[in-house]
Amino acid sequence: MKKKGNINVTSENIFPIIKQFLYSDHEIFLRELVSNAIDATQKMKTLKTIGELNADIKKLRVEVILDKADKTITIRDNGIGMTAEELDKYINQIAFSGAEEFVNKYKDADAKNSIIGHFGLGFYSAFMVAKEVEIITKSQKKNSNAVKWTCDGSPNFTMEETKKKTKGTDVVLHIADDSTEFLEESRITTILNKYCKFLPVEIKFGTKTEKIDDPKGKKDDKGEVIKIDKVSDNIINNTSPAWTKTPSNLNDEHYKSFYRELYPMEFSEPLFHIHLNVDFPFNLTGILYFPKLKNNLEVQKNKINLYSNQVFITDNVENIVPEFLTLLHGVIDSPDIPLNVSRSYLQADGNVKKIASHITKKVADKLGRMFKKDRKDFEQKWDDVKVFIEYGMLTEQKFFDKAQSFSLYKNTESTYYTFSEFTEKIKESQKNKDGKTVILYTNDSKEQHSFVQTAKDKGYEVLELGGPLISHLISKLEADNSDIQFARVDSDVIDKLIEKEESTISKLSDKEQEKLKTMIEKEVEKEKFTVQIQNMSSTESPIVITQSEFMRRMKEQQQLSGGGGMQMFGSMPESYNLAINSNHDLIGKILNEKTKKKRTNLINQLLDLALLSQGMLKGEGLTTFISRSVNLIK
Repeated sequence: MKKKGNINVTSENIFPIIKQFLYSDHEIFLRELVSNAIDATQKMKTLKTIGELNADIKKLRVEVILDKADKTITIRDNGIGMTAEELDKYINQIAFSGAEEFVNKYKDADAKNSIIGHFGLGFYSAFMVAKEVEIITKSQKKNSNAVKWTCDGSPNFTMEETKKKTKGTDVVLHIADDSTEFLEESRITTILNKYCKFLPVEIKFGTKTEKIDDPKGKKDDKGEVIKIDKVSDNIINNTSPAWTKTPSNLNDEHYKSFYRELYPMEFSEPLFHIHLNVDFPFNLTGILYFPKLKNNLEVQKNKINLYSNQVFITDNVENIVPEFLTLLHGVIDSPDIPLNVSRSYLQADGNVKKIASHITKKVADKLGRMFKKDRKDFEQKWDDVKVFIEYGMLTEQKFFDKAQSFSLYKNTESTYYTFSEFTEKIKESQKNKDGKTVILYTNDSKEQHSFVQTAKDKGYEVLELGGPLISHLISKLEADNSDIQFARVDSDVIDKLIEKEESTISKLSDKEQEKLKTMIEKEVEKEKFTVQIQNMSSTESPIVITQSEFMRRMKEQQQLSGGGGMQMFGSMPESYNLAINSNHDLIGKILNEKTKKKRTNLINQLLDLALLSQGMLKGEGLTTFISRSVNLIK
């Protein structure tokens, strides 16, 4: 007997609302319908386990069948099925407080994805792409009759008994004219690979291509062989991905193989991995991989996939894990993260915060264990993971606290130290007259070779500190350690970088120094260079070009942050200090030179040598220097 009725909603406009709100991501209809089919098969397992069902559960599966000729997509399962009463209860009885309130509450663009999961509207996502939907279902319960439900996208439906050979459910979508993209095999394949690649029940995707004779030779009433649909299909999912297995049952090759399955276009293998396996106080599984990181942080993000019970949700996990962890690759699976909630809701969810905190702890603990277990191996990996660790130290205080024990700092001799090890080693030799330990560093030991060598000649240690985050990191370390000060080797002359109680005495009188300063200032760009007479060792260079540590560091931090409140530094021209070594013989020669031409030549030659040592002499200036040098040799 056919039954007609209205779906229990308070507004006839509910289907247009569903389509409107979910339109930007309407491909998720297939995820929702396949997920429902998976649920139907999983219920079979549950009932079998508790003894309420006597059925074969070895061949549970879901099929997605594309019929381009008939313009339909069928999602078929051999799961629990529904009786007429159950179909009426689960499909027809939808109660909303009103479409207007619904729209007002979820009109925020960020909330589009929240609708399905929040209201249990998984099935009704079908109407985003279909002009008519049929449900043909037969319950696993004994003596059940098959039932067919049909709806054209309005609240009106029909429900009637029908014939169905197998138990389970078929959901048939008659694709609307504005959604014919979903009749393309490649489009469906892409969606299934994205959302259903690791679902726990075998999923087959088939396309009806032609009618063929029944291979069993069955005939109709007229004696003709019955023709059946020929479906070319293939299994599209791995029902038991690595993260669902016990870590003790996996080896390194299993983890590497799964990485290749996740990222078939990645050509480099990960450095190491972390297997997450938590069941209290929340459920969380997953595998996180440490890739070899480049200095460009942005291109490394969005490589972690979030799943819920093996259903893909998103690859944008910035509100689910701390920002620095988005540099990792891999999978996180947690049913405790609400399905399809909006990003703003994720930020406020208590479980999400607990999960983020737990993952941070697990990552820090893993790194700490690796450092203690095999420090040499950890040191070999350091240069490939240091950007990630530095990023974490800057953005998560709890991670910073733990990372202090395993974050490394390499000196120019390629020896690695923890921060405490290094400061302990230099605390006496590199202490200045104010009692601060000065950590000298270079971001390019080749370019700054002369400065590094000068520091080494003094018996000082120099660290190699490069990368986009270093200015921020050393500022944080200074803020947390008031007795520590960082200084790049080219930010001042060595005796000023680590100023001691005893000071070098100048050979020149104050009057001579002032005269010398005036001479040199006439030959340089005043906007670019500040001339300073310094009392340095006679063995050091006659002129040294340096750049203020403070100004350079501010500029570097501004470049990384994209400006912000430090635009004043970006608008200022590059400025340098010209440190004139008052004790060098050639500087004394400038003062004693009687001929103006020779004096000017000598000043410019020494200035160009200083520029050359910093890689700042180019173009016409370099040509002039070469010509002058040749003449001086003659």
